[in-house]
Amino acid sequence: MIVVTGATGNVGRPLVRALVEAGERVTAVSRRSPAGEDVPADVRHQQADLADPASLKPALDGASTLFLLTSGDFMGAGGDLGAVMEVVRAAGVRRVVLLSSQGVGTGHLPAMLEDAVKASGVEWTMLRPSGFHSNALQWAEPIRTRREVAAPFGDVALPTVDPVDVAAAAAVALRGEGHGGKVYELTGPAPVSPRQQATTIQAALGEPVRFVELTREQARAHMVGFMPEPVVETTLDMLGNPPEALKRVSPDAERLLGRRPHDFAEWAARHVEAFT
Repeated sequence: MIVVTGATGNVGRPLVRALVEAGERVTAVSRRSPAGEDVPADVRHQQADLADPASLKPALDGASTLFLLTSGDFMGAGGDLGAVMEVVRAAGVRRVVLLSSQGVGTGHLPAMLEDAVKASGVEWTMLRPSGFHSNALQWAEPIRTRREVAAPFGDVALPTVDPVDVAAAAAVALRGEGHGGKVYELTGPAPVSPRQQATTIQAALGEPVRFVELTREQARAHMVGFMPEPVVETTLDMLGNPPEALKRVSPDAERLLGRRPHDFAEWAARHVEAFT
């Protein structure tokens, strides 16, 4: 059995579906009860919070493999992934696939989550995605109400990735052999800037969308309302002055998927209703 944490999120939802369609037995784990289509009706759901590692124990009963996704709240509250991994190891889980971040590889983000998984003694695979195409949903309300996108660093292009592709890559790593001890960097097929994203959404809508470039300070003032200040500064550094490693398109997603990952235009076309 495969356990999926964060099962109601952007990656967890399509991952659960992909695993079920492949014939796997799945336990979907989330902090809150699922709503609507979040979890297929025939999939076992377990409510648990990684901040309380013991709450995960019932979900791991009979599990061989775990997809591990930690939330920003978990990190902000000083969550201890080492304690989580003690519960995981004690439950007899043999393999863990961790959703990490591309920023760990460049040193922009700490490696403590990856280190905790590696130190557990359980077979591991690390997925390091770039920023998600779906981050553009933060513009949904201003696009709907005034056809406007406001963002800093308008012409800095990074190879964002479709969460559906991250989920598909995770399904491969969870189900297949030969992924133990591997680190996969998951990006989209081409870099795209915020200005280009706005233009792409404009094309999907068939209506003009105005791009407004924010200064770093303007962006910071907005972001500190929902992100810890150190995370804001790190994020702005990554977006505004990314090293070549963050701008590079990785071949890992295509190798795992056996196909080209979706570009931002394909994502925007699938989600155009969010902007109407």
